[in-house]
Amino acid sequence: MKRLPNKKKIVLVIVEGPSDETALGLLKQVYNSDQVHFQIVHGDITTKTGITPDKVVKEVNTYVVKAMQYGMFRRTDFKEIVHVVDTDAVFIPDTNIVEDPQSDEFRYEADGIHYKSVEDVKKRNQQKRENLRKLRSKKDIQKIPYRVFYMSCNLEHVICNIRNNSDEEKENSAYRFAEKYSENIEGFVGFLCESDFSVTKPYIDSWKYIEQGMNSIERHTNLSICVQEAWEENSSRGVT
Repeated sequence: MKRLPNKKKIVLVIVEGPSDETALGLLKQVYNSDQVHFQIVHGDITTKTGITPDKVVKEVNTYVVKAMQYGMFRRTDFKEIVHVVDTDAVFIPDTNIVEDPQSDEFRYEADGIHYKSVEDVKKRNQQKRENLRKLRSKKDIQKIPYRVFYMSCNLEHVICNIRNNSDEEKENSAYRFAEKYSENIEGFVGFLCESDFSVTKPYIDSWKYIEQGMNSIERHTNLSICVQEAWEENSSRGVT
């Protein structure tokens, strides 16, 4: 099959699930002068069994390769990689992990993570913390600029202020959010960049912030950083 010419640079957005793509699909309008391609992981790379800091970058790279193969893209076609993850409250103190024999799933509350096994939560948190710290330290993957951004404690917490959602509720929330801003891209940018949960510190400082105290179970996102950058770049070109 002949490879079609691609004039626009590609912004690869890696997300955990379909609802994330639905909610963040408006990034295609934010990056108006570039082509946004979503790559869905269908899960959490950072908590996957056997994924340690020495393997996590390679694991992310597999999805970069999939995107290249699917779109018949070259490495030089890419402008940047935007990786969006949930914090899942993994930076909170261990003392805020609450044993709840009735809870078969992690439940996120203002006072901490509730689950039937405190030790299981500790192990999950440690693995994800270490992998996130490795990813945040990476500046590129395959020589493509790379940054990882967080939704805290998860995407639904940011977009609708609800921490705990079923899969159906996640999907419905994502569709409502996308519909709300489908004709109001400036409102979408303002929501992510100018809300009281928007973390607008420099990139590394934004990660230091989410690691402090109970911040990773509270409502925060640093996706505002790249959204603001893209919006200002396109505004300077007169294409927003």
